[in-house]
Amino acid sequence: MRLHVADHPLIAHKVTVLRDKNTPSPTFRLLVDELVTLLAYEATRHVRVEQREVETPLQKTMGTHIASPAPIIVPILRAGLGMLDGMTRLLPSAEVGFLGLRRDEETLEAITYANRLPDDLTGRQVFILDPMLATGGSLIAAIEYVLTRGATDVTCVCLLAAPEGIERVSAAVGERADVSVVVAKVDENLNDVGFIVPGLGDAGDRLYGVV
Repeated sequence: MRLHVADHPLIAHKVTVLRDKNTPSPTFRLLVDELVTLLAYEATRHVRVEQREVETPLQKTMGTHIASPAPIIVPILRAGLGMLDGMTRLLPSAEVGFLGLRRDEETLEAITYANRLPDDLTGRQVFILDPMLATGGSLIAAIEYVLTRGATDVTCVCLLAAPEGIERVSAAVGERADVSVVVAKVDENLNDVGFIVPGLGDAGDRLYGVV
């Protein structure tokens, strides 16, 4: 597994505002959207392309085009939905699938409750969106899910990550597939209830309110 921490002043600034407990939900959603667009630039650095002829107003020339089959973006419900627009803005030709996971607050393990994905992901580049890589349970479950459907090239885009979660995902993936994790910031650690510290709280609640 490869880890890429997007080191950029604009990313650092937006993360700081997201951390502020006084940042209201509308501003939080806007900042997540902007931040994911910046992360998507890094996450798609190795997106598959092919050469295609195009005719300019002056002559024919060869250009670069996103290869087929199209990549697929998979936000993990519900918090991952807040990252979807920022990702599709940069990769509009991608298809979108959905995976519903929730964390058991006692065991901290991920439980799948919904999915809307193709049965066969062979040859597809998969981009998984999950704001917080904390214990790693949800991300591991999502990666395993797409690997069982034939995916071999998976990029995970997260806002924040904890060292414990990164290590757990790396150990779970091993050398079975080409998996990358792109994050804005690696934080200090997890607290005793599995939240990232200093973190930014519950991303889903801050995006959409407490349900």
